[in-house]
Amino acid sequence: MYGEVSTKVTVNDIFHSTKAALSFSVPDHKSGKLDVQYIHPHAAIDSSIGLNPSPQLELSAAIGSKDLCLGAEVGFNTTSASFTKYNAGIAFNKPDFSAALLLVDRGQALKASYIHYVDRPDGFTIATEITHRFSSFENRFTIGSSKLIDPHTVLKTRFSNDGKAAFQVQRAWRPNSLITLSGEYDPTKIFSSSTKLGLSLALKP
Repeated sequence: MYGEVSTKVTVNDIFHSTKAALSFSVPDHKSGKLDVQYIHPHAAIDSSIGLNPSPQLELSAAIGSKDLCLGAEVGFNTTSASFTKYNAGIAFNKPDFSAALLLVDRGQALKASYIHYVDRPDGFTIATEITHRFSSFENRFTIGSSKLIDPHTVLKTRFSNDGKAAFQVQRAWRPNSLITLSGEYDPTKIFSSSTKLGLSLALKP
């Protein structure tokens, strides 16, 4: 028999607009973590460090407004003295569209995305995403859409340049309860089934 007790202690406003949280589990003495957050109307900083002999340090920051936002995150392993992640991005938002440019996978890939909200009664939305990997010069293109079939049912589709296709139909059959039917076709899977179908039910009181 194994038991574990998780504890989290939060202190608000240790400095102006700053919050700190200490979390740990008993008896796991390596589970301790300290999180510090600073939140401002136009900026936010979130940092965490593991409270163990080989702590992992993570830091993320964002600055901007409702129209333009810049952000970055880094992860550092103190044992190996190496960065485990470093990503950065910029996003531009307007009432009818959103665009973003992201440097991800520790600077190994550049990702651009665009979402357009079409002014139609069915709430039709179309999105595209292009990813370029610098090491292999590989480009990946994905396009997706979302629309209301009726006030309680949403249809989503996704297609990519490697032949993958997927769909999802989600219906709110009562308040806070969803039933979802999804399917995916992947022609790259030669030795396993290339088609998947799924059905899920979420119930909330």
